[in-house]
Amino acid sequence: MRQPEPVAAPLRGAGDGRRPAASAPALVRALRHRNYKLFFSGQLVSLVGTWMQSVAQSWLVYRLTGSSLLLGTVGFATQIPVFLLAPIGGAVADRRSRHRILIATQSAAMVLALGLAALTLSGRVEVAHILGFSVLLGVVNAFDIPTRQAFVVEMVGREDLANAIALNSSMFNGARIIGPAVAGILVGAIGEAWCFLANGLSFLAVIASLLAMRVPPRPAAVRRGSALAETAEGFRFVARTGAVRALLVLLGVVSVTAMPYAVLMPIFADRILGGGARGLGILMGASGIGALLGALVLAGRRRLRGLGHWVAAACAGFGVALGLFALSRSFWLSALLLVPVGFSMMVQMAGSNTLVQAMVPDALRGRVMAVYAMMFMGMAPLGALLAGWLADRIGAPATVASGGACCVVAAAVFATRLPRLRQQARELIIAQQMAAGTPAEQLTQPVPVEGSPGEQRSVRPA
Repeated sequence: MRQPEPVAAPLRGAGDGRRPAASAPALVRALRHRNYKLFFSGQLVSLVGTWMQSVAQSWLVYRLTGSSLLLGTVGFATQIPVFLLAPIGGAVADRRSRHRILIATQSAAMVLALGLAALTLSGRVEVAHILGFSVLLGVVNAFDIPTRQAFVVEMVGREDLANAIALNSSMFNGARIIGPAVAGILVGAIGEAWCFLANGLSFLAVIASLLAMRVPPRPAAVRRGSALAETAEGFRFVARTGAVRALLVLLGVVSVTAMPYAVLMPIFADRILGGGARGLGILMGASGIGALLGALVLAGRRRLRGLGHWVAAACAGFGVALGLFALSRSFWLSALLLVPVGFSMMVQMAGSNTLVQAMVPDALRGRVMAVYAMMFMGMAPLGALLAGWLADRIGAPATVASGGACCVVAAAVFATRLPRLRQQARELIIAQQMAAGTPAEQLTQPVPVEGSPGEQRSVRPA
């Protein structure tokens, strides 16, 4: 099988076809690209609404049923379509205009949010309705997530890709601080429906930002067979590329065992810590603060060197912090412990995203990021269902503590494999830099990828 030909032409400068301004603060250097600046501002507004709906929906399910199992079931319904359909979404993202796909998916998500708001305002909403809307939103996300991840490089080019990924995470978690806090107040004061309505209206911002972009046409993708064969090509790349495979397997393990702690948060907020709906908003916001700090730390990094070790340490830290959170019975101590939980989770997630995108060929980007979406969001529904089932039998604290222990074990296994994966990662990153047109003299410099502290090796292309 021949390697797919990389799409290199539009990846050298700004996403609108012009070179960006020469200087920008290091922390926000991706914002010098006009298209990314539009994307960032629109997404920031929309994501606040998304987090408001997430908290309000969890509380609505808990209020209607009081069941941890049904909380897990709704999480499963939202995310299982990503696991099943993301490979198709990734293949579509590699064949079609990613810009147009995003306009379509964001518009569909807006319609779903407004539909749920109307049903809730009418007083006729039931758990079955919430499950139905959750499945439909999951189908939309199966196409939106791999497309959005792959579209970043079209907006900023390879030179600012790592910073853009970190800024995306910062934006996501800045909204994660504001959205749950606002939702906690609104749910307690006027009900969940208004959070759903606010989310629906917030999509207007991101749709407007996408329509305002100037996106040059992508070169036509080289088709090498049927859609099914092209989809399988992404899986084959991951399967034969040890460095990418290890990162994604670690992410999948954490998604199943530890990330479902958020599904059980209404139980912690109400039954265990006595905070009610407002307490749920505070707890989710505390995790968001930690995640925002983690994303900002990554945004300030200019080099990939050492990032693999960061991923391993963050995974272990995530597990330890979750275990301590599960033991706490003080509301404010629990909120404080969620800060390192969010920080560690974000460093692992965004660090893995950055390393994978640095190693993947541009022509396979959508399909490989679909596998990333399967591991990050697609495996989470299995974990949500398992967490809900376990919490009904052994309690929410024991369930969360068990997930934290699994993180620590997975991090230890990953760390032992890092020395064998470093060289392959270097070679892949150099290959993608060459395909994107990096000047030859830059390729003779030490490649800034993961390594032990103080290690600096020059890797020259053959």
